[in-house]
Amino acid sequence: DIGDIIRGRDLYGGNNKRRQQLEENLRKIFGNIYEELSRTPTKNGQKSAKDRYGQDSPNFYKLREDWWTANRSTVWKAITCGTHDGASYFRATCNSGDNRGFSQATKQCRCPKTSGANAGKGSGDVNIVPT
Repeated sequence: DIGDIIRGRDLYGGNNKRRQQLEENLRKIFGNIYEELSRTPTKNGQKSAKDRYGQDSPNFYKLREDWWTANRSTVWKAITCGTHDGASYFRATCNSGDNRGFSQATKQCRCPKTSGANAGKGSGDVNIVPT
C-alpha cells in the first residue's frame, strides 16, 4: 500500500528501473524535509532532527515512518475524497433503506448517519487503503 511505499517497505513488483526512480525520488523528498526540520528549533527538550534522523541518511526510514504517522489521514482523504466528478474509489456500500439498492458514500466518505446498515461508517474497502 502507499504507506509501505512511503516508509520504504513496499515489495514493489514493477521493474527495477522504476523502483529505483521511485526510491531516489523519496530519498530526495525526505532529504529536503530533513534539511527543513534541521533548521527548525526544538521545543521542550525534544530531540533535534539531526539527533533523531541524521544517522538514518540517505534513506531516512525513521523520518518516513514519522511523516506517515503524522499524515496518513490527510493522504487517505486525498485518495478517497478528493476525486474529480464521476470518479469513484469505493464501490457502493451504503444502504439507505429505500429498496433502491446500495449507493456510494458521499458524506466525507461515510454513509449517512441516519439510516441503513452502515450508518455513519466508512466503506468496507478501507483495509486496502491506510486509515
